[in-house]
Amino acid sequence: MQKRNILVTNALPYANGPIHIGHLVGYIQGDIWVRFQRMQGHHVHFICGSDAHGTPIMIKAQQLGMSPEQMVTEMGQQQLQDFHAFDVIFDNFYTTHSPENKALAEEIYQALVARDDIERKTIQQAFDAEKHMFLPDRFVKGTCPKCGALEQYGDNCEACGATYTPTELINPVSVLSGTTPIEKESEHLFFKLKNHQDKLRAWVTQGHLQPEVANKLLEWFDAGLQNWDISRDAPYFGFPIPGEDNKYFYVWLDAPVGYMASFKQYCESHPEINFDDYWRDDSHSELYHFIGKDIIYFHSLFWPAMLDGAGFRLPSGIYANGYLTVNGKKMSKSRGTFISAKHYLQHLEPEFLRYYYAAKLNQRIDDIDLNLEDFVARNNSDLIGKVINIASRCAGFINKRFDNKLASTLSDETVFAEFTAASNGIAELYETRQFSKLIRQVMELADRANQYIAEEQPWVQVKNPDTLAQAHKVCTLGLNCFRVIMVYLKPVLPALATKVEDFFQIEPLQWQDSQQALLNHSIETFKPLMQRITSEQIEAMQQAAVDAHAGEGIP
Repeated sequence: MQKRNILVTNALPYANGPIHIGHLVGYIQGDIWVRFQRMQGHHVHFICGSDAHGTPIMIKAQQLGMSPEQMVTEMGQQQLQDFHAFDVIFDNFYTTHSPENKALAEEIYQALVARDDIERKTIQQAFDAEKHMFLPDRFVKGTCPKCGALEQYGDNCEACGATYTPTELINPVSVLSGTTPIEKESEHLFFKLKNHQDKLRAWVTQGHLQPEVANKLLEWFDAGLQNWDISRDAPYFGFPIPGEDNKYFYVWLDAPVGYMASFKQYCESHPEINFDDYWRDDSHSELYHFIGKDIIYFHSLFWPAMLDGAGFRLPSGIYANGYLTVNGKKMSKSRGTFISAKHYLQHLEPEFLRYYYAAKLNQRIDDIDLNLEDFVARNNSDLIGKVINIASRCAGFINKRFDNKLASTLSDETVFAEFTAASNGIAELYETRQFSKLIRQVMELADRANQYIAEEQPWVQVKNPDTLAQAHKVCTLGLNCFRVIMVYLKPVLPALATKVEDFFQIEPLQWQDSQQALLNHSIETFKPLMQRITSEQIEAMQQAAVDAHAGEGIP
C-alpha cells in the first residue's frame, strides 16, 4: 500500500470560552480519523490552534480586566488541556494572533489586491450609539428575514441556514446595550467572490464536499455569489490592513489562514517537512478540514477562493458535522446539559464520550443527540458487557490454569477468520467516516465472540483433564478475538487500547495486527479495564453544570 501524506486540521476553537461537549463532536471525529490513518501507516500531520481575533474577544477581555493577548493565551492553554484530556492530540496547537498568521494573511491579501479581487464600497452598517462602535454581525440579534425565526444572529440563521447582513434583520437589537442599532456609513473592502465563481463551481462538484453541502452551494451559485466584506472598523482586535487607516482584517479572513500559520510554525521546528509540499503542491499530499456545519459557508466558498487567488492549493476535502443536542433538546445551562469538558471529566471517563459520539457519527452533517440514559446503557452494554467481557471471561483461566501463557493453537480457525476478514470493510468505513456503521459491525463481532465462548463453556472444560487443553485453546481464541476488536476500536478508544497492549505485553497495535493470531505468548494478569457508569455520576455531572452557571440568568 502506498503511503499517503496527509494534513488534517480541526476548526480553530474561538478563544473566548472553554471547550464544552458540543464542541467535542468535531474534534473527536477528526482525531478518530487521524488515528485510523496513522494505524494504516500513513504520514499524518494534525493541526489546530485558537481563533483569537474579533470584537467578542476584545469585549470579553475588557470585562475580565485583561489584555486580549493575555486572555487568548490563557484560554488557548485551557482549551489545549481539555483536548488532551479527551485524547484529541494535535501535532501543533497555535494561535491566529501570531507573526506567521499576520505575514500569511497579508501575503494572501496583497495577492488578491494584485489580481483586482478587492474593491471599495461605502455601506450602511449597524452602529451602537450608546457604545460608540460599529457592531459585528454576531452582536446584533433579531428575527430572521427569511424564515421568521426569533433570536437569530446578524450573519446567519441557525434555523434555516440563510445568510444576510445585520441591517436585514427584523427588529434588530444590540447585544451590547440592548438598544436598537442605528445605521451609519463606513467604507469597507470587499473580496470579489464572483471572480472565482467558475473555479469554485468546478471544485464544489468534484467530490471535495459532502453531497448535501455541495447541493446547497450550487443553489447559492445559481442565485449569484455576493462580494464578501473583509474589513472591520476600529476598535477591533485583529491585524491592521496594510495601507489602510483604522481598518482591520475581518476575523474570518485570517482565521482559516491560521491553519497555514500553525503548520508553518510546526514546519519551522520540523525541517524535514516542507510547507509548500502541503499548501502549494497538491500532487503528493492531501489536505482535509474537519469543521462544524455552522462555518460551512466560510470554508467552502471564501476560503478556497482566497487560496485560489493567492496561488495556494485547494482542500482535498471539507467534512462538516452537525450540532449536538442533549436529551433531544438544545444544550441548556438551567437543565444541566450545557456541560463543559472540565465538568464532564470530573465525573466520567473521556473514553465513554468518544465511544458514544463514534456510535452516532456518520459521513453526513446530521445533528446528533446525546441521550444521557442511552449514553449510560450503551457504554455499559457495549464496552463492558460485550467487549471487555470477552477478556474477563477468558483471561482468568489463562492466568490461573495456564501460567499466563496463551496456547500455541486456536480452538477454531474459522471463527478467528471471521474477525480478520472484517478488516477491509471496517477500514473503508473509517476512511469514509461512517463511524456509527463500523461500531455496529464491531459490536456484532463482540457478540459472535461471546456466543462462541458461551457455547464452548471453558469454565466447564477446565474442570475435566480431558478437555483442559481445549479450554486453553478456547480462551486463547477468545483473547485473540478481543485483541482484533481492540485493533478495530483503537482509533476510537486509544486509552483503553493502551491498557490492552499492556495486558497483552505487545507493541502498540497497528491495523495489520488484526490479521495474525497471538500464540504461545505470555500475558499479564488481567485487571478491570473500565468501570460501569452509574446514574449517580450523570446526576452529579449535571448538578455541577447547573451550579457553574447559577445566577447567570441564561437558559
